[in-house]
Amino acid sequence: MSNKNGDSFSVAIPEGDHELEHLTGETGTGRSFSPSLTRQVSYQGEPAAPLSQLVNNPTASILGYCLASISMTVVNKYVVSGSDWNLMFLYLAIQSIVCILAVLACKKLGFLTLERFNTDNAKSWFPIAVLLVAQIYTGGKALQFLSVPVFTIFKNLTIIVIAYGEVLLSGGRVTPLVLLSFGLMVFSSVVAAWADVNAAAGSGSHPDKTDAALKTLNTGYAWMLANVFCAAAYVLGKGRVMKKLQTRDWDATYYSNLLSIPVLVLGSFLAEDWSAANFARNFPEDSRRSLISGMIYSGAGAIFISYASTWCQRVTSSTTYSMVGALNKLPIAISGFVFFDAPITLGSVSAIFFGFISGIVYAWAKIREKEKAKMALPTRR
Repeated sequence: MSNKNGDSFSVAIPEGDHELEHLTGETGTGRSFSPSLTRQVSYQGEPAAPLSQLVNNPTASILGYCLASISMTVVNKYVVSGSDWNLMFLYLAIQSIVCILAVLACKKLGFLTLERFNTDNAKSWFPIAVLLVAQIYTGGKALQFLSVPVFTIFKNLTIIVIAYGEVLLSGGRVTPLVLLSFGLMVFSSVVAAWADVNAAAGSGSHPDKTDAALKTLNTGYAWMLANVFCAAAYVLGKGRVMKKLQTRDWDATYYSNLLSIPVLVLGSFLAEDWSAANFARNFPEDSRRSLISGMIYSGAGAIFISYASTWCQRVTSSTTYSMVGALNKLPIAISGFVFFDAPITLGSVSAIFFGFISGIVYAWAKIREKEKAKMALPTRR
């Protein structure tokens, strides 16, 4: 039987003001995603009830956004945390294939528009697709070995790397308030690691059991460190290519996920065991249907999260949306305690608290930056 005890990541979707997740994980503005559902009105100019009342309800949009994020985290963790799981490339390939099919279905239904496939653009997007593969693979491996709360806390470190990457590449700057949030992020990660090591050291009186637990943690932290830099490289690289080619959000999603499929399939063929016996170990009969359903949902979930974030942005303010993105990390971390066997200790709870505060401080800092930019008057020479 498989042992499901652990966290999450996801295919790439259009991104908004916040990075990833993700693996996670990740939200989007979905500027080109505009389902006609959100524009239903009666001939008298009154909103079509009750459906339009629901899609224009701020509380419903926030709950939908949070539930979409939590469900993706829980499903991804469930799939990858089997004791014999070793088909990560295959899983990610299926995820990307389902995501592409979902995007094409939305295009067919008129929910979004895509540009015609362009070979020259594809050549520019291929390196970004490789970075996407590196990001989601390292994220998936980190999830195998780390709990949901720890994974969620450590993903904050990606924000720091991206911020300083932008400073180096674009000459941006880090404000004191943002720097304070970074300090809290690092502190919460240190507390989380300390709590994890203490929990592993006390996991059993037998030295072999303790050594195995610590080895698992060290492996998870190594993958997590790799994921932080891979995710940052992907976000920074994607932003530069989008700016260079003037690519819209959904076209970027389409190219990066489509071009990642052959890389993932090749990786699976070269590095993974496709024997019947190994498939039987990875997909035990008692959980086979739920695993396959989870794999399909994780691919389609990219669309769900993107719509939910677009919905939240549309019916609330940008300030509310930014704060919801920061506050959403708390229920995602708590889901690790609720759905999996993540240890509840003073250290783990403290780490989540400081990570939660760091997210609020960061969101508030970015809101203040935008407000100052709007207030700045243009000058003429």
